[in-house]
Amino acid sequence: MARLALVSALAALAGLAAAVPVRAQPLELLPGVTYERKTQFTPHGPVTIHVVRAPKPTGLYRLRPSLAQDRVLGRETVTSMQRRRASQATAVGVNGDFFSLSDGRPSGITLRDGVLVTPPHPGRSSLGVGVDGALDVRRLSLRATWAGTGPRRPIANLNKAPGPASASLFTGDWGSATPRVADGIAVVLAPFPDAVPNADLESVVTAVVEGGAPTPIAPGTAVLVGRGAAAALLREEALVGGTVVVRLVLRPEWTGVTDAIGGGPVLIRDGTPVAHAGEALTTSQLVSRNPRSAVGQRADGTVLLVTVDGRQPGYSVGMTSFELALAMLRLGAVRAMALDSGGSATLAFDGTVLSRPSDGRERAVASALMLEYYGVVARPPREPVLSPNGDGVADRQVLAYKVVVPSEVEVTLTAPDGTTAFTQTTQRPPGTFVVPFPPPAVVPEGLPRAGTRTFAPVEGRWTLTVSATDEQGLVSTDSRAFSVNSTLGFLQVGPSVLRLRSSGGAARVRWRQTRSARVRLSVETREGTVVRALALGRLGPGSHEATWNGRSSRGTPVSPGRYVLRVSAENELGTVALERAVLVRRAARASRRRALPY
Repeated sequence: MARLALVSALAALAGLAAAVPVRAQPLELLPGVTYERKTQFTPHGPVTIHVVRAPKPTGLYRLRPSLAQDRVLGRETVTSMQRRRASQATAVGVNGDFFSLSDGRPSGITLRDGVLVTPPHPGRSSLGVGVDGALDVRRLSLRATWAGTGPRRPIANLNKAPGPASASLFTGDWGSATPRVADGIAVVLAPFPDAVPNADLESVVTAVVEGGAPTPIAPGTAVLVGRGAAAALLREEALVGGTVVVRLVLRPEWTGVTDAIGGGPVLIRDGTPVAHAGEALTTSQLVSRNPRSAVGQRADGTVLLVTVDGRQPGYSVGMTSFELALAMLRLGAVRAMALDSGGSATLAFDGTVLSRPSDGRERAVASALMLEYYGVVARPPREPVLSPNGDGVADRQVLAYKVVVPSEVEVTLTAPDGTTAFTQTTQRPPGTFVVPFPPPAVVPEGLPRAGTRTFAPVEGRWTLTVSATDEQGLVSTDSRAFSVNSTLGFLQVGPSVLRLRSSGGAARVRWRQTRSARVRLSVETREGTVVRALALGRLGPGSHEATWNGRSSRGTPVSPGRYVLRVSAENELGTVALERAVLVRRAARASRRRALPY
């Protein structure tokens, strides 16, 4: 539904008439997952906040980090990460950890499926997700060691180039080869187990490579790279054919945590907002009003994903870190942590950006935090309100559903009178499948069945319900409703550019009705703020016309810019609306010529 709202808004801004449903908040993105956009008016200016609420991440739901290009180095947009994972899950998510602009390496911890990819930042908070769906925010540190023929030796870095006289461990999550390291030595370990924290990771040395050139990291292997004194120890104690034991110890130990991401600072601790977390972040990062993202959890397990737009005067000025903490508290969070802020702040669903990034376009980031759903998803109908009246707007419907694992699927399409207009039970592989609409007509016994028979859709509220049982026996259900309502049609607005003069101006709005309805004309900004509303009363079938004089509800001329003229009609079928965009400009004043004396 959020994607449809975006499409409708873009169509309206392009000057095309669009049939749209009554605006309702919050919007359901996935079963049990809702999205809401709010605007708060503060002494510093308006603040727009985007909020996703989702069930406790267990069963068919999971909260997990996603890495750009699925490796440590590099950057990618949140929407691109979602599209890459679209065949495995349907996701809504926010940008993740702080990162290096030079190479895209996350600043803090990345733990995926219990495997450590990058270490925690000891001066900042980390967010862990337990197997029970509980979130845990705390500061961590990593103590990593290796041992060959001698005692345990320190590993200074994980999936990061070693400094002078130190060693680093590179796993397959880094990439296909180690970086070039001057005066370095590389010890290849194969096979190497998953880099699980707080366990003995035992492997065999299969090669020792001198010279510091990039060393390939084959699947299922790891490479220890040392410089200076650490390189000398590797030569002496990591011998080809010998055993090396690696330990990656997180302190304090996280029991039962399967996924984690870095960020900071902590915002809510035990239900109390934290004003001064004392984390390794600059004053500017904390007290400036910026775009921001955060993750939190309510006492009932509900997960909150939040993005605040900022750096856009007149639309949203952003928040300080503590203002974000108070916002999370108002949303009911008992624990919460901030993520990267500024131009990185993004909220997206299923490959579509829902927030408004301050860069003017979505920024490529190092990581994202995704709420993934693995059940069946009924796609939002292409037309929330189908209006098959031949005006070229919302005349055709497209219904579909998606499964990401092989499942037995039952599809039911319910007509406005409560009868079942279409039903189907079938085995489906992963993919997206179309549901016919109008549904095929039921052919009575004794009549020929040749050819395709359909019927004109009955006007009213229709419901598509899809249930799926996957290979593990997990059952999921999703439903989407839409209306068939041809009350309004053939909307025209002229002129498309309204030039306001001192004497005023006029935009004429014309439309047709097929039945009686209470009609309202509203004028809105692109952000949805109503500047003028006219109740036109109950109008009967036929052609109608209304005029907008370019003025607000206060009687003053509106500011130049693009506005949306919306005609809505309410009757026994519900409410339907059509809208078009109008560009308002000030008319050029006639120049006054001074009379010459001759």
